[in-house]
Amino acid sequence: MPSHHIPAFVNLESGSGEAAREALDAAGVFDVAPCDPEQLDRQIRQAVHEGAERVVVAGGDGTIAKAAGVLVGQKTALAVVPGGTLNHFAKNHRIPSDQAKAAELSASGTTTTTDVATVNGRVFLNTSSVGAYVVFVRTRDRLERRFGYRIATVIAALRLLGRVQPFSIEVTLDGQPRRYRSALVFLGVGERELQLPSLGARADNGRSGLHVIVVRGGTWARLVAAGLVAVFRGNEAIKRGRLADSHVVDECRIEFQRRHGRVALDGEIIELSSPLSYRIERDALRLVVPPPEARGD
Repeated sequence: MPSHHIPAFVNLESGSGEAAREALDAAGVFDVAPCDPEQLDRQIRQAVHEGAERVVVAGGDGTIAKAAGVLVGQKTALAVVPGGTLNHFAKNHRIPSDQAKAAELSASGTTTTTDVATVNGRVFLNTSSVGAYVVFVRTRDRLERRFGYRIATVIAALRLLGRVQPFSIEVTLDGQPRRYRSALVFLGVGERELQLPSLGARADNGRSGLHVIVVRGGTWARLVAAGLVAVFRGNEAIKRGRLADSHVVDECRIEFQRRHGRVALDGEIIELSSPLSYRIERDALRLVVPPPEARGD
């Protein structure tokens, strides 16, 4: 177990930031400091420079991804206290959602390595998408403060009706170019489950790599059909029905017709220059996780 004075940075603007700070303070082994996500990279670089064996970051998936971007390729390990709405990265690695248990794990957990992905050099940990989902996320985020997350999600999905804008893209899959007319491209770090009840989670014993799913065609009906088939029948069913192409690859290149485009990364929207160059970076991040017996490995 690491000794005292483990640096811990808390995004107090996240959903349970205060609870995370209280849990870390109560553990008594952390130097706890609030973080502005815009300054988090500077804080973590300072901790790495000072020789920290691990740093703790409390926040949602976007905050965790920002921290991981600094720690990729470093000897310093990342410990996570989930503090967002969905906390996909923590769930995928069986990190407890309870802040007190996650704080305890941050001090006593074992260190392993995990894959990350990059797009144009920017790190993401869970998923990325181009097309209709970007419109959906932007609309949902505008509505969330007024209606709450669940209701905002439903309204945002309904508002996509009539607003789906198909686009021409070229996807290069392991060096082989393929052209599509699509309204949605989804990419996951590691093979993803596309069937309830584990929709979107990393597949148990799934393949390492970028899981690329391209919905064929560009209509709302096509998106709904692909989504429903995936939810109720799984990934193989959407491939058999030719609703989407699904691949697990090392790299992927996407070209817009425009010079720039909006991209969703771990639920956040950013603008990037075309072409988009996606790559898997295997075992690039050191991560604090429960011991194997606690993970059920």
